[in-house]
Amino acid sequence: MIGRLRGAVAEIEPEDALIDVGGVGYIVRCGVRTLSRLPALGEPVLLHIESQTREDGTRLFGFMSKDDRAAFVMLQSIQGVGPKAALAVLDILSPGELAAVVARDDKAAISRANGVGPKLAQRIVTELKGKPIAGAPGLAASVAAPASPAALAVNQTGEAVAALMGLGIGEAIARRSVEAAQARLEPDAGLNVLIKAALQEVGR
Repeated sequence: MIGRLRGAVAEIEPEDALIDVGGVGYIVRCGVRTLSRLPALGEPVLLHIESQTREDGTRLFGFMSKDDRAAFVMLQSIQGVGPKAALAVLDILSPGELAAVVARDDKAAISRANGVGPKLAQRIVTELKGKPIAGAPGLAASVAAPASPAALAVNQTGEAVAALMGLGIGEAIARRSVEAAQARLEPDAGLNVLIKAALQEVGR
């Protein structure tokens, strides 16, 4: 089982990245938040990997931190939550934010994730409430700590990019459009305003 990859970023696609490790290219499935934090092509990167082997082969899921990987595994322990849903939740909530959301029973925050409805969001909150999270100390430590403005900005960027990608816009174009929109908007502009402004940038 592969638990970590250290190499160079060879390609970045809407849902995965190709990591060159000693001349061998590994296709790693990543969420939007992870893809947005990858360095430029050719630059070194270290990804924490969760390997899943099924009938159709082995898939690698990559994360920038151990906490992200632990949260991904933890979410899939819940009935109805597969890799796609787990990645969607982590696209809009960092592990620390997820712990805070669970602590205050905020299922609405989780239901913003693409493909996660109110019922599944409620199940996630219920299942994770008070559950020890082995291997992810950052989760427990950040339950009572509110997210910083910088963390909220990164979270909003990821949500906006994901929203544009959901409309069939490529990841690279979506990211450039969101960044351009942010440059001309007020820092406290809401998510809906950001998405609308980003859509305008796509057409330019």
